[in-house]
Amino acid sequence: MMALPGGRHLDSIPLPGQRLHLMQVDSVQRWMEDLKLMTECECMCVLQAKPISLEEDAQGDLILAGGPGPGDPLQLLLKRGWVISTELRRIGQKLAQDRWARVHSMSVRLTCHARSMVSEYSAVSRSSSQEMGQIEKLLMEKCSELSAVTERCLQVENEHILKSMKACVSETLSTLGQHFGQLLELALTREVQALVRKIDASDNIYTTESTTGNLFSLTQEGAPLCRIIAKVDGVLCLADILTDDSHSEATRAEAAAVVAQVTSPHLPFTQHLSSFLESMEEIVTALVKLCQEASSGEVFLLASAALANITFFDTMACEMLLQLNAIRVLLEACSDKQRVDTPYTRDQIVTILANMSVLEQCASDIIQENGVQLIMGMLSEKPRSGTPAEVAACERVQQKAAVTLARLSRDPDVAREAVRLSCMSRLIELCRSPSERNSSDAVLVACLAALRRLAGVCPEGLQDSDFQQLVQPRLVDSFLLCSNMEESFV
Repeated sequence: MMALPGGRHLDSIPLPGQRLHLMQVDSVQRWMEDLKLMTECECMCVLQAKPISLEEDAQGDLILAGGPGPGDPLQLLLKRGWVISTELRRIGQKLAQDRWARVHSMSVRLTCHARSMVSEYSAVSRSSSQEMGQIEKLLMEKCSELSAVTERCLQVENEHILKSMKACVSETLSTLGQHFGQLLELALTREVQALVRKIDASDNIYTTESTTGNLFSLTQEGAPLCRIIAKVDGVLCLADILTDDSHSEATRAEAAAVVAQVTSPHLPFTQHLSSFLESMEEIVTALVKLCQEASSGEVFLLASAALANITFFDTMACEMLLQLNAIRVLLEACSDKQRVDTPYTRDQIVTILANMSVLEQCASDIIQENGVQLIMGMLSEKPRSGTPAEVAACERVQQKAAVTLARLSRDPDVAREAVRLSCMSRLIELCRSPSERNSSDAVLVACLAALRRLAGVCPEGLQDSDFQQLVQPRLVDSFLLCSNMEESFV
């Protein structure tokens, strides 16, 4: 996944003034100037990447084999952007090691990639804005400056002079990265905006489906693209798809997937999602409906993942879910193996329940739908395949089930129902047996908290040893005792 350099997440086309100047010089000089723009970047990269030197990392140079398809500016930007971002990072590493020959050769190659990105994007994109033109010029000036200063460094042997020049190179590299990040974000924002407008303006179902799929593919590129989609109100565009039953279930599921990615609680931004609040009720209603009518586990997973992330984003969503009887929809789905058949799906369900359980009204709905028994079952979640991803998903299900139980047990009726279903015994087993929780500290803490909450309502359900070791001490002391416990102690 690509990250934007310079904390944000491309020799430029001659400007009119430059062309006027070229007309006033002889034809040979003009040809030499134009030749810079006509150079095949890939050919230069291949030549420079030949292992002529004996340096062990010379063969690790990046070669961009085969450009993106014609007329595909987004893929062009992503591909070139990844290469340039990687080159910037590697130049910084070689600079720290004082590998001046490598720094210079990589700087030359970086200039080639930047020049190619600018010229190729200009060829396939719409008319460039003045702001982009200015940043392109600044970027190429810094590329030329970096190549020139690193070439001078090759001629210097005095260590003190090299040290001062190294600081200059580092500053130039940092500024270059900032210009590149600004230009890439401007170009990507422009292309994503065009994609969103295409969805808005399209009356063709097939066009909408394919464009929504493209939008989902972009979210897989990481947080910078998700932020851009949110910034250009892409979520609002998806709300229209989710609420329109004329679209196929697959298209609405893909729209739900984009919403899930953009609203992920792991993304380091929320300021661009303020407009999302305006359509949140429509989106939540459509997602609950999609969960209820899902014809497959994949569709249910995508819709429930979007709902789970939205409950992190704003507590109003939890109140909306209560009004929409979402607890009934989710708990009924748990008994349908066609919709809920993996720990990944149960992870989304228990996440929603955990976030909703902060509301006092949630407890009565949980009891009414026999939700405590379902939560009890989630405390026993086990992986089928043993893959790291599935094991981690099972740990999350156990942890969130314990958190949900602890929150709901503020209500005495829920606590008594949990005790009746032997939840305390299962919590004690998870605390005392590391293998039951895959030695997860997060599960241990959650189980200790839930056990203490239940013990406050029904202390007679505990043996003296359990009370003295798991409830009476400080939480940290019980945690240390259980986390260091060997299997033979159980």
